[in-house]
Amino acid sequence: MNRDNDRGKIIGRRAALLGGGKLMLLSALVGRMYYLQVLEADKYAVLADENRINLRLLPPPRGRILDRNGVPMAVNQQNYRVLVVSEQTEDLDDTLDALSNIIPINDHDRARIVREAKRHRSYVPVTVRENLSWEDVARIEINTPDLPGVMIDVGQSRNYPLEGLGAHLLGYVSAVSEADLQNSSDPLLELPGFRIGKAGIERVYDLALRGKGGTSQVEVNAVGRTIRELKRDEGEPGLDLALTIDLELQQFAAQRLGSESAAAVVIDIHTGDVLVMASTPSFDPNAFNRGLSSDEWKDLITNPRSPLTNKAIAGQYPPGSTFKLMTAMAALESGAITPDQRVFCPGQMNLGNITLHCWKKGGHGSVDLVSGIQHSCDVYFYEIARRAGWERIAEMARRFGLGTSLDLDLPGERAGIIPDKAWKRATLGQPWYPGETPINAIGQGYVLATPLQLAVMAARLANGGYAVTPHMARDRIEGIHAVSRLSPDWPEIGVSSHNLMQVRRGMYEVCNEPGGTAYSARIKDEAMAMSGKTGSSQVKHITARERDAGLKKQEELPWKDRDHALFVCYAPESEPRYACCVVVEHGAHGGSAAAPVARDILIEVQKRYLQHTASTPAGQPENGSSPVPARANFELHGHDHGDHDHGDHDHGDHG
Repeated sequence: MNRDNDRGKIIGRRAALLGGGKLMLLSALVGRMYYLQVLEADKYAVLADENRINLRLLPPPRGRILDRNGVPMAVNQQNYRVLVVSEQTEDLDDTLDALSNIIPINDHDRARIVREAKRHRSYVPVTVRENLSWEDVARIEINTPDLPGVMIDVGQSRNYPLEGLGAHLLGYVSAVSEADLQNSSDPLLELPGFRIGKAGIERVYDLALRGKGGTSQVEVNAVGRTIRELKRDEGEPGLDLALTIDLELQQFAAQRLGSESAAAVVIDIHTGDVLVMASTPSFDPNAFNRGLSSDEWKDLITNPRSPLTNKAIAGQYPPGSTFKLMTAMAALESGAITPDQRVFCPGQMNLGNITLHCWKKGGHGSVDLVSGIQHSCDVYFYEIARRAGWERIAEMARRFGLGTSLDLDLPGERAGIIPDKAWKRATLGQPWYPGETPINAIGQGYVLATPLQLAVMAARLANGGYAVTPHMARDRIEGIHAVSRLSPDWPEIGVSSHNLMQVRRGMYEVCNEPGGTAYSARIKDEAMAMSGKTGSSQVKHITARERDAGLKKQEELPWKDRDHALFVCYAPESEPRYACCVVVEHGAHGGSAAAPVARDILIEVQKRYLQHTASTPAGQPENGSSPVPARANFELHGHDHGDHDHGDHDHGDHG
């Protein structure tokens, strides 16, 4: 009996312990539930919403690029594209086979589609082709019942309505590369199909043009499929960027250059606005957006006239006789010569055992500074260069913008070369020889310059010696915002206004006096008259044997062996406002190939803007230039002596 009582007590204690344990567990469960559902309710409500709601990034519309008058140069357009959802297809390969009978799908695209379909979830659409024509869209829509999983989508793509006009300025956009992703933390770059600027203005101001991405809140189910959109924020569109370029003038310049391999630049000598920057031949940037074929790419890179190169800033040419303006300024500023000192030109000059030839056989006779510039007498500049010394000439050239980057807001700018003793020793491991000074002083030898640099040189001569620098964006871009430019206050380059006047007198006579090397290309309207300097730079070295045998005319040489033709100028002479440079590769003669193009461009510029000339910027002389002799000192002859373009050949023999 006692044994039974003891057993009952043991069972009772165990039951009590078990019941107590259950009660404790129940209490803990209730407490935990209270903690989660009451005390932590807000926290877990947010977490639940994060599982239910996805925040997706939306690409903003890319900003437009406009000319100075608001004419669109780069815009966005509807982009019809075909997508495929692999989970909706019975077999992806079969669907692609059927679709390829309607639109072409090459092996490269097919491999990409299959790779992306495997990488993403099966319900995520994959782009098959973009930039479909309306006819392609119609054919696909008609055959939709036989194309399971295929759909048409409408997005935006970059379009350049002017095609090749301004292509070197605008550049193009293209898909984001792995290197781009590594160098940026912008989440927009991870969006499928997102494009960024890869060249030109599109690249320089990509961040401002790109804008800020928007967001879309969408409700998804347990496997991540979208059920509905809850909220949308469109973000901030990219900045509409206005350039200094005048599209009508740009078009005129390109048409005037025609099929030549050439470049033309026009800048405002006071503000630095680049009104024209044309480089021919050009290319269609839309081709890069839609994707180049191998044949198209091969044609571009094998074309001997280099359509992909912006010759205005990346073409480096011996400046030829246009550089004589720098030699003249250096000789005047150093006191090596005075404007009225004369040099006799018999057609050649002996320097030690070297014979240096003038372009004019028989010579020019006795010439001073103005007539030396007017007739582009090589012997005159050989002599004044010998007196001044090369180091002074090189230093003067750098003051006028040669041999250094101008920090233009456009990628690909080349610095050119203004050599000196240190440069030659570092580059070639050789000393500077005396015979190299006269050759480089006429823009041959090692000297190289871009058309933009030569235009800036002309601008600084015309504006009274102020260090104007060029720019492409009408406003200053700070981050993603545009700020109006203040009136420029350019520093002085430190040259005598009297010496500038003397050089400009020579430039005036080049264009406006009979015998001037650009007289046949002059502007006959005195209110628009231009002053300038021709140049023809050798491409092929002329040997003594070839000279003795008689030089062939440039037109008889193969195109690639002809001299480059150059011309720098400004207008109007009475109150300079615009500077221009034209370079025609292998154009033979500056006076006949480049000067007429520059003349026509400057006439159009003045017709368009002369009556709307802005007030003179602060820090500039009242008339925007250094003092110029009165018109009476430049007495014009009322008759035309015909074409006095002598070709301006720089046939100095370095040998």
